[in-house]
Amino acid sequence: MYKAKITNLTRALLLLLVGMYVGTTQAQFRKYSNEFLNIGAGAKGLAMGGAQVATTTDATAGYWNPAGLSHLKSSSFSLMHAEYFAGIGKYDYASFAMPLGDPEASTRSLGFSLVRFAVDDIPNTLFLVEPDGSINYNNIRSFSSADYAFLVSYAQKLIDEEDRSLSFGFNAKVIHRSVGSFARAWGFGLDAGVQYRLKGFRLGIMAKDVSTTFNAWSFSFTDQEKEVLYLTNNDIPVKSTEMTAPRLVIGGAYTADLNQNLALTAELNMELSFDGKRNVLLSSNAMNMDPRMGLEIGFKELLFGRLGIYNFQQALEDADITNLKKVWIYQPGLGVGFKLKNVEVDYAFTNLANQSNPLYTHIFSLKLNLFKNTGYNSPN
Repeated sequence: MYKAKITNLTRALLLLLVGMYVGTTQAQFRKYSNEFLNIGAGAKGLAMGGAQVATTTDATAGYWNPAGLSHLKSSSFSLMHAEYFAGIGKYDYASFAMPLGDPEASTRSLGFSLVRFAVDDIPNTLFLVEPDGSINYNNIRSFSSADYAFLVSYAQKLIDEEDRSLSFGFNAKVIHRSVGSFARAWGFGLDAGVQYRLKGFRLGIMAKDVSTTFNAWSFSFTDQEKEVLYLTNNDIPVKSTEMTAPRLVIGGAYTADLNQNLALTAELNMELSFDGKRNVLLSSNAMNMDPRMGLEIGFKELLFGRLGIYNFQQALEDADITNLKKVWIYQPGLGVGFKLKNVEVDYAFTNLANQSNPLYTHIFSLKLNLFKNTGYNSPN
C-alpha cells in the first residue's frame, strides 16, 4: 500500500512538471534572462562541465538539483569565489544545508543559497561631452552592476531503501538586480527536481524556472540625465517585466568501483530549452538540446580528479578570412579535489569561450560538513 502511494505520488509529480512546461512554453519569453544563474556552483560541478543533476548530494545541490539535499547526513556549508576577465567580473556563491531531525535517519533537508555576480567601476560617460561640444574627462563617474539570487530549498525522500531511493525537492528563489542608480529589478521563481538511485545508477531531473521566473524592472533618471538621453537620440526606458522561460535538465550517471581504492563516476546531462532556436548542439525552433558531460575518479574518497565538456556551439573559424566557415567549439573543464575528514577543497580550471580561447579562469571552492553526527540524541 505504501509503495503504491509513493508510485502514484511520483507519477503525479512528473505529470505536474511536464504539464507546467507545456502550459508555459506557449508564451513569449526573453532569451538569456538571468544568465548569471546559469554559471554554475562549486568548483566540482564546474570542473565536470556542469553535469551534476543526477549525482549532486552536498550543499550545492540547492543550485544543481534540490532533490539531492535529501541525502545529507550532516549540516553542510559551501563557499566559492571566481573572477572573470582579469577580475572585472566577480562571481560568489555560498550555501548552507542541513537535515531535519536525526541526521542519520532524516529523510528531509532544508537549504539556503546566495548567488552574486557583479561588475564594478563601469565608466559612466553620460556627461563626457559638454554642452559646447568639448570633452571633459572629469565628468566621468563610475557605477556598479550587480545581480543577486537567494534560494530556499527543501528536499524529501519518497523511497529510502538500502539499494534504491527516490527524492524530490524544490527551490523558491528571490532575484534582485541593480544597475547603478539607474535601474532596479525584483523577481521570483520556482525550481523543482527529482533524483532516483538504483545501486550504481543515478537519474536526475531538474525543472528550472518551472513557474516562469519574472523580473519587474523600474528605472530612475534625473532630469539632467533624461535630457542627455533625449538629445543623443536614446530611448528613456520605463517600467518593464522580463520573463525567464522554463528549462528542463535530464541527467544520468553511473558509479563503478574499479578496485578497493578507486571509484569512477560518469555523468551525462541534457539541457532542454523551449524559447526558440539557440546556438547549441541540437537546435530547432521548438526545442534545443545542450549536452554536458563530466567524469570523476576518486581515490579512497580523499583525492579526486575531474574532467568536463559542455557549451557546444558553432563559431566562425579564426583562420578563415572570408568569415564563412564555421566549426564546432566547446568549453572544457578540469579540476581536482581534496577531502580530509569534514573539509573539502576543490579547484576547477575552465575557460569562458572554447577550447582554443585563452580566457581561462581559476575557481576555488570550500566545503565544510558541520556538526557531524557522533551520537545524536533526539529532543523527544
